[in-house]
Amino acid sequence: MEEFRRKTPEELLASILRLRRGTLKVYVGPVSGSGKTYHMLREGHELRKMGIDVVICAVSTLQRPETIEQLGDLERVPSLRWRNNGAEYKDLNLDALLACNPEVVLVDDLAHRNRPGARFPTRLEDIRFLLGLGISVITTVNVYELAGYTELAHKLTGVEVNYSLPSDTLELADEVRLIDVTPETLLTRLAEGRLKGSPDPAVFQRGNLGVLRELALRLVADGVHESLRVYRERQGLTGPSGAAERILVSTQYHWNGSIYVRRGQQIAKRLNGELMVVTFRRMRWPLSWEAAAFRQSMVQLVDKIGGAFEELPFKSRRSLAADLLRYAAERRVTRIVMGHTKHTRWQELWQGSVVNTIMKASKHIDVFLVADRAEHEGERILPARLATDPEGDGYRRLGEVEVEARIGQIRRGRLKVYLGAAPGVGKTYTMLREGNDGLVKGIDVQIGLLETHNRKETIAQIGRLEVIPRKRTVYQGVMLEEMDTETIVSKHPEVVLVDELAHTNVPGSRHSKRYEDVLELLEAGISVITTLNVQHLESLNDAVEHITGIRVRETVPDRVLQLADEVQLVDVAPEALRQRMRDGKIYANAKVEQALSHFFQVGNLIALRELALREIADDVDERLESLERTSSLRGPWRRLESIFICVSDSPHAERLIRRGFRTAYRLKAAWHVQYVHVGPAIAEELRRRLDALERLTVSLGGTFGIAQARHAGMIADVLAAKAEEAGATQLVIGQDKRSRWRQLRQGSVVQRLIRRSRQRDVLIVADFDPRNGL
Repeated sequence: MEEFRRKTPEELLASILRLRRGTLKVYVGPVSGSGKTYHMLREGHELRKMGIDVVICAVSTLQRPETIEQLGDLERVPSLRWRNNGAEYKDLNLDALLACNPEVVLVDDLAHRNRPGARFPTRLEDIRFLLGLGISVITTVNVYELAGYTELAHKLTGVEVNYSLPSDTLELADEVRLIDVTPETLLTRLAEGRLKGSPDPAVFQRGNLGVLRELALRLVADGVHESLRVYRERQGLTGPSGAAERILVSTQYHWNGSIYVRRGQQIAKRLNGELMVVTFRRMRWPLSWEAAAFRQSMVQLVDKIGGAFEELPFKSRRSLAADLLRYAAERRVTRIVMGHTKHTRWQELWQGSVVNTIMKASKHIDVFLVADRAEHEGERILPARLATDPEGDGYRRLGEVEVEARIGQIRRGRLKVYLGAAPGVGKTYTMLREGNDGLVKGIDVQIGLLETHNRKETIAQIGRLEVIPRKRTVYQGVMLEEMDTETIVSKHPEVVLVDELAHTNVPGSRHSKRYEDVLELLEAGISVITTLNVQHLESLNDAVEHITGIRVRETVPDRVLQLADEVQLVDVAPEALRQRMRDGKIYANAKVEQALSHFFQVGNLIALRELALREIADDVDERLESLERTSSLRGPWRRLESIFICVSDSPHAERLIRRGFRTAYRLKAAWHVQYVHVGPAIAEELRRRLDALERLTVSLGGTFGIAQARHAGMIADVLAAKAEEAGATQLVIGQDKRSRWRQLRQGSVVQRLIRRSRQRDVLIVADFDPRNGL
């Protein structure tokens, strides 16, 4: 445990200084109107209830009713008002604050610049001054007010900022919390006149709001990633965390070097990962003229695309794989990108194969082999609209089936999902609050299924919402309760609130899973607001097991999240969440210590938070691409792709399927799963296993096939032929886990398939055993 580790003298001194210094908490949002001040004031009231001396100063309500209501009876320290060019501004009244010496100050607009002649030129310096005196501060900032993001936001949306904060500002904060909000919610607030004093109206276009939202998500995700890196180093943990991707391109000063770098860049963008490029050279030997030219162009390219470039000494061909793997492990790389080997099988046996050695030795690192076809086809960029896209012709007459589908979409209810990193972040609380807001607007909102877990704050949020009674079912002599879907359909409210989307229903229920009940409600024209934790997403099942060591059994297919009209993150910092646990606000006291020492460990919560942030950022980016591909932060992908996943009946087959799905989803590609059976009829036990793999594939939106081979030596040929039939551009395969001796005697299906697939990209997924830890 971190708290019992012996601290170094430097850490001890830093701890003493932190005790004297006030703490800083920053609420980050995409734009003005996202709810930062609202949440800051709510926290002020919570602190006051705990007996903490809280005051507010220079808080801007912008005459928004919900924010004004949250002011309540909080003590106010008058701000210093001044005008410039007809606009009024508020400065912190430092003298008055020092006179009352509160424990916590709530102050808006971290990026504020003070009046001429003030003690400090900026609010940031005011806050530093207060922190140094032991006064804690809670404040707010928009993502585009931070240097680095200011320029990007202006380029993408046109938003103007008079003054931007230094890029390292958030490093001062003890806690950063993102206030996520969907463009739909912001546009609704704007239409209802609840966003007075908002910035340039041009920003409040759906695409621009999506871009700024994604920037905010990625800003906080990057900060969380850095805190996870520091935590893992202190714990002595090595290898990738499972929450983020780090791509390493291994290349040479050769004509195809730029192709590998570009491919690595495309992968890093689609996976939102960091990009590193490394090359090995004999340092004592001067480069040839041609190699020097390739080196110069490669260094320029890597710098242009924002990657990191490094040269390493070439010792010998035999040590190359080990040196590359050591370098990758030290930098927590998750995927190595390199070219196919050009050697024959006999050359590989005689001289050794770098690719084969890396595949065999890498435990947590995937290997991506770039197709040889790149030399002939060059880079292939996905156009804004495919030629076969039926939406391309705005005046095309729709067929009867298409008309019925459009009508069905209009009748279908809307789905909104509140996503969190873990139980207790406040998803249900936020859902109930939105339900009550709907009642105030005259919308018929009812509760279909609510799990309060006896949390007082959650129960208090029920308010005037009607709760539809649950349906009682006797199972194995025990009375159990489930959501009464039939009654909800018959009552037909406009909106129904349904908690815990991933719940498994009692055997014999109308549907086996709650998400299926929700789909029925949507088809009946009833809108649904629901809650989900990131660990319950089917395609993240392996990543969550990697992070926590726990296999989550209740999952929801990703397609359900993709169906949602809105997906919104409820974000809480890990330490704040653990404090909620200690306070008994999540689980009963008897479960607290066990939860804190298992699932709710700091490292788990940091990694899950990063996973949730990046998942929502990906979702935002996908929606931006559906609006206009040029708005996507991750840039365009290549032309139409087809992913072909080769599986056996091993326990790792599900992992390959999930990995293949996530690859296909990010590439907007068709995907297929193929199993090859050797010998006579399929045994009953194997049939059940294959049925399970097919159910998983179909639930994620892929197709599953079974082919026949007369003997094991034909498996690679059959898979290669099936990949050709499917028009596969990328293979996804697992590592060969047999001993080298068995591979020499019997041959390796993986190596044979790679040799037959040099015209395709090949992703070799690392073999990972969660029992060995992270």
